Amino acid sequence: MNRKNFGANTNVFQILIDIVFLFIAYAISIALFKGPISGYFFERTIAALVIFAITFVVASKEARLYDYTFFFYFDRHLKLLTRSFGIALMASAVSILFLINPNDRLRDFFILFLVVSYIVMIINVIVSRLLQVVVSGYNSPRVAFVGVFEDFEKFHYFLNKTSMRMEEVGYINFPGRTSKGISNVLGNVDDIENIIREHEIDQIYFFKYKNETENSIQKYIDICLEMGITVRVILESHSSKKISTFVSSIGIYPMITYHTIALNGYEQLIKRIIDIVASFIGIIITSPIMLITALAIKIDSPGPVFFVQKRVGMNGRVFNMYKFRSMCVEAESQKEYLMAVNGMEDTVMFKMKDDPRVTRVGKFIRKVSIDELPQLFNVLIGSMSLVGTRPPTIDEVEKYERNQWRRISIKPGITGLWQVSGRSDITDFEDVVELDVKYIDNWSLMYDIQILLRTVLVIFSKNSGAY
Repeated sequence: MNRKNFGANTNVFQILIDIVFLFIAYAISIALFKGPISGYFFERTIAALVIFAITFVVASKEARLYDYTFFFYFDRHLKLLTRSFGIALMASAVSILFLINPNDRLRDFFILFLVVSYIVMIINVIVSRLLQVVVSGYNSPRVAFVGVFEDFEKFHYFLNKTSMRMEEVGYINFPGRTSKGISNVLGNVDDIENIIREHEIDQIYFFKYKNETENSIQKYIDICLEMGITVRVILESHSSKKISTFVSSIGIYPMITYHTIALNGYEQLIKRIIDIVASFIGIIITSPIMLITALAIKIDSPGPVFFVQKRVGMNGRVFNMYKFRSMCVEAESQKEYLMAVNGMEDTVMFKMKDDPRVTRVGKFIRKVSIDELPQLFNVLIGSMSLVGTRPPTIDEVEKYERNQWRRISIKPGITGLWQVSGRSDITDFEDVVELDVKYIDNWSLMYDIQILLRTVLVIFSKNSGAY
């Protein structure tokens, strides 16, 4: 597997913020400009704005202003911003002169816009930096550091000047080393597998010392990658050895990133936007069906309408998954007695054909997958995605081998490759893992769209089943 990392180091949100601030500057300019702005004149001002914004973003990206590892020094940032601003000014000015057929009013407006936008973008630099500090822990990857704590203090100095967001969980010691005066030591690196499981770790930073060989930490890197955990190796000095992995630097520290999941910021953002928009629209469209289903469940059998179950999400995070109740209220307590007739060859996962716990209404809503409609709310709030891996139960995850943990290295989905690959016929849990890992290895937006289309076909086919 050789993933393309285009955009993996790009702060997509900062690009969006810059575009928003440029439109704010345009709105302010409209308010300050004397005289009517309508018709053809308005269209030309919009054209000038679009040209300016595109050029500014491209120039800023070329100057690495959107790199997560870019150092925030206000004077340096202002210098590069001014450079990008000047390039955008020239591009938009040339466009106005030769393409948009300007007049005196348009030139006056453009000059006003340039003054306002430059002031607004300076304010944006300050606001964006403060915003990054405030939201640094929100929805950020949970990170553990392997090495001596004292060595990370200098690294943190550089790290805190970048836009990289993370939730620092704690530190992992090498055998024979101690970290004095630090309370959040998670344990020894030899116990790294259990530490990942217990603390829901997303990424691990290894500090590699000059006197250490690559093999000294390679076995721990292999464990992390086998479990689907992203690994970043911080080097004390530049290595002359050429590598094909994702390379970046924080201050004077070169850093190599090994990963088994997609880190492309553009596609991840688009995937989340699709999840939000599609789930919101889906909830509105299917609300009559959900209302009728709720009434049918209530009439058919005693108990609540919704079945709320603890499921395991990305890298061990536990969340409440919502479904329409399709079983009797004592279903969970009866599961232990039914394990003897488990349809799966492995005891990790439970699936049973003609499950006696399923109600009359439950059989129908499972057949047409209506029972899973409430999971659209899980997608909307971000605990699930439209497409992903199957969300396992807590007791299933407790039985996972190391290589099986990797299947929960991404956000679970309502549907996925396993669900559209004959899920009713699969009886070996390793086949489930293989399909989930195949999805993780080959993920792309187009792959998600293909799976969504195949899901629609499965729902309306005779092979549709519940999971």
